[in-house]
Amino acid sequence: MTDNIPLQPVRQKKRMDSKRRSGCCECLRCCGRRDPRPRTVWLGHPEKREQRYPRNVINNQKYNFFTFLPGVLFNQFKYFFNLYFLLLACSQFVVEMRLGALYTYWVPLGFVLAVTVIREATEEIRCYMRDKEVNSQIYSKLTARGTVKVKSSSIQVGDLIVVEKNQRVPADMIFLRTSEKNGSCFLRTDQLDGETDWKLRLPVTCTQRLPTASDLLQIRSYVYAEEPNIDIHNFVGTFTREDSDPPVNESLSIENTLWASTVIASGTVVGVVLYTGRELRSVMNASNPRSKIGLFDLEVNCLTKILFGALVVVSLVMVALQHFAGRWYLQIIRFLLLFSNIIPISLRVNLDMGKIVYSWVIRRDSKIPGTVVRSSTIPEQLGRISYLLTDKTGTLTQNEMVFKRLHLGTVAYGLDSMDEVQSHIFSIYTQQSQDPPALKGVTLATKVRKTMSSRVHEAVKAIALCHNVTPVYESNGVTDQAEAERHYEDSCRVYQASSPDEVALVQWTESVGLTLVGRDQSSMQLRTPGGQILNFTILQIFPFTYESKRMGIIVRDESTGEITFYMKGADVVMAGIVQYNDWLEEECGNMAREGLRVLVVAKKSLTEEQYQDFEARYVQAKLSVHDRSLKVATVIESLEMEMELLCLTGVEDQLQTDVRPTLETLRNAGIKVWMLTGDKLETATCTAKNAHLVTRTQDIHIFRLVTNRGEAHLELNAFRRKHDCALVISGDSLEVCLKYYEYEFMELACQCPAVVCCRCAPTQKAQIVCLLQERTGKLTCAVGDGGNDVSMIQEADCGVGVEGKEGKQASLAADFSITQFKHLGRLLMVHGRNSYKRSAALSQFVIHRSLCISTMQAVFSSVFYFASVPLYQGFLIIGYSTIYTMFPVFSLVLDKDVKSEVAMLYPELYKDLLKGRPLSYKTFLIWVLISIYQGSIIMYGALLLFESEFVHIVAISFTSLILTELLMVALTIQTWHWLMIVAELLSLSCYIASLVFLHEFIDVYFIATLSFLWKVTVITLVSCLPLYVLKYLRRRFSPPSYSKLTS
Repeated sequence: MTDNIPLQPVRQKKRMDSKRRSGCCECLRCCGRRDPRPRTVWLGHPEKREQRYPRNVINNQKYNFFTFLPGVLFNQFKYFFNLYFLLLACSQFVVEMRLGALYTYWVPLGFVLAVTVIREATEEIRCYMRDKEVNSQIYSKLTARGTVKVKSSSIQVGDLIVVEKNQRVPADMIFLRTSEKNGSCFLRTDQLDGETDWKLRLPVTCTQRLPTASDLLQIRSYVYAEEPNIDIHNFVGTFTREDSDPPVNESLSIENTLWASTVIASGTVVGVVLYTGRELRSVMNASNPRSKIGLFDLEVNCLTKILFGALVVVSLVMVALQHFAGRWYLQIIRFLLLFSNIIPISLRVNLDMGKIVYSWVIRRDSKIPGTVVRSSTIPEQLGRISYLLTDKTGTLTQNEMVFKRLHLGTVAYGLDSMDEVQSHIFSIYTQQSQDPPALKGVTLATKVRKTMSSRVHEAVKAIALCHNVTPVYESNGVTDQAEAERHYEDSCRVYQASSPDEVALVQWTESVGLTLVGRDQSSMQLRTPGGQILNFTILQIFPFTYESKRMGIIVRDESTGEITFYMKGADVVMAGIVQYNDWLEEECGNMAREGLRVLVVAKKSLTEEQYQDFEARYVQAKLSVHDRSLKVATVIESLEMEMELLCLTGVEDQLQTDVRPTLETLRNAGIKVWMLTGDKLETATCTAKNAHLVTRTQDIHIFRLVTNRGEAHLELNAFRRKHDCALVISGDSLEVCLKYYEYEFMELACQCPAVVCCRCAPTQKAQIVCLLQERTGKLTCAVGDGGNDVSMIQEADCGVGVEGKEGKQASLAADFSITQFKHLGRLLMVHGRNSYKRSAALSQFVIHRSLCISTMQAVFSSVFYFASVPLYQGFLIIGYSTIYTMFPVFSLVLDKDVKSEVAMLYPELYKDLLKGRPLSYKTFLIWVLISIYQGSIIMYGALLLFESEFVHIVAISFTSLILTELLMVALTIQTWHWLMIVAELLSLSCYIASLVFLHEFIDVYFIATLSFLWKVTVITLVSCLPLYVLKYLRRRFSPPSYSKLTS
């Protein structure tokens, strides 16, 4: 076969996710701490502890009082160029090397260090205040002497802590008691896992039954808990009460935990502390994101290395021209000091201050309100993005679910036919209320079983019961909370759940007549269209997990005593659980192609004996400490067989505002968009089409599911024969391809106009970002809104978080935070482009400013027999790069070549930046040549025109130099801002005013003469006029692309 890929197997590499997982434990070992072990914690007796536990202190500071200054200075001087400037300054203490006043070297270095120290100190103080606020929060602790107040930092393992409503949980605890009547409480976990939905937590049954909270200290009981680990979604432990007869044993799971950093949303709770300090789940999960260094900074760093090379060469040439006479090695050092201006010490300060300005401009932009810059070190990255990797749910879509379809196999109900569903439900309950009470069960079981109304009713009832939604009643100003709860007031009801899909389903059952009005941990109440309340006892509930992809519930109908097992889940798992049918797979595919999220709903009736047998096995499995989850899953699976298929539900996640035009803008700007989602293949493909991520003219290649190397080989060859088509691949197939043919797969994928990866795990998302960076060398930007996007956001060169319904975790972990996906277009096209172009101009101009004065020094030394004598001394050399030229040069951060509206209208302008032309070796060389030309002209001009005294050379050349710099800034500016004009006039005024005090260096009487004025004017014109002419000719005959749009 001629078009086969020359496939080479790749050596298996350790994946980054394994590194991340093991990172915490590795850290504990390397710090000399013991490996964490399981523990036995006695209630209310911290003194009975078996081992030492860490203090419950939150510490996010990098330094302490003693290590701050040494630490900051070490971090500054570990970089070569900062160390270079320190050595220069220190060399001035040696008399043979001194070239002038000490302050000419120490003041600039001191200023740079002061800015850094002040910035670090401000961040440390803020961090200390935040930590102190958290560590000083007051909590109530139950003791034998009664309730005492303790600080969060004084809490120990084994303490019994009382946490009030809306209070932060101070440590990882086991939930013992609650003041809520329903015997449960809700947690807000958005600061832990990024999810805004409340989580239901259940207390230990034995301790909840005690008459008062103080009785917890009277019983002899303990909790056996697993060793501390990073898994916030699972927990294994047992609760034992020894002083009862017989001893009580209860299994503990994630439902009985209160992790630190969560907030109690209902009632007052009491818990026993299990883990503190660095062993907290939240602390162990807080991985330090990698410190991002922008590509622009690396390029500038490279240019400064070239300048250092030039500095060494110039110094050697000067000594060589002296024929290495005398103590030539000292002369080399003196020349290195003399030409040290070649490397501008002010470059880093200017660029850092520029970044602060760009960040301020982004925050102030009224067109993208709510945008936050969390990393002000990389705004230039936004101007050079080649690959955008985006999440789907909540980023491209609104994460706002709307119920669109109910499918019963033979009939489907859409939005336009929901009134039919409503009439079916109404007819069932009307008929039921007219039947004699004794016949109700019989009527429903036999007479109406086969009718369409009965099938619709069974489906709606299953949807209304099979969920984890809790109705919460809040006062609305007219009705208070207690009254609203008592009368099931519709206007006060709010549904809380861990998934917006579930809320959409329950809201839909309410709209068709069957309303969820009440729920606690053991019962549920539904209201019929006629106002009758149906009571159901919750016997068991099996929550949804990403592994099982389904959730189930066993309920008993109080009116009939019937026990029913309801289940809903993804079609891939439910297909093997429900009884055989010929429509499930086809209809699931049809609904997914419409962009709907599909759930399969099924039920199974159980006899009392069947249930009792199941419960005994289930309780036994839950008590086991080893392989608990596996044993529990095995018991549940024994029920999940031959279930009756009731219906399919289709829920739509609507697109965010202006997603289509934003994606089109990004595509026209030369940015390739990859969508990485955990959703199923059909839904992801449909969203990609719907959002125009894949254009109508493009083909889509759906990568077949592959499980081994041979299949991957064949599928890659099939894909190689396709041209200009989008790729859709599942996470499992991606894993196989990356295992065997990483290079070949990435080569083909990078050629695609768009890529969709579905069923992606969070670690896979980060892995794809990493591979793109390695294989292409291009800049990547990752956009997401949930906790599962954090690893991808932190791995990308530029991470953008969208504040959405899934909380703020992604937003807080990102470099930039936006409120809507459409704001990304302006962030890149306008702010990214401006930041990059401005920094490129600023950096090259600062280098030009330094090279000019260094060229003048070289000419001066050459003319005076290669003497290592400084041309300008004292305040002149400091003033040159500060008050005389700093403001005009820095005002370049306000410059722009086109208006923001034009940049948005013509995204092709962004594509030009991807080649890195604003800052390249070519532009750098042009500025070097300009600097050499201007420095030479000014110095030779001054030497030709000076009259007898050396002091006149200084006056003429320095004034010409200042004027040349101000004119060059004016030449570089493309769009004038009023602050630029102020900066130019202010600098000129400062120079003229300071001449009065510079009589030590400049003859004040000479500068007032006509001779001085005409000489300075001639030199300045000769140095600047040719450049103005060249600029005019270039714009006339070879204009840049942006000038065509502005003319």
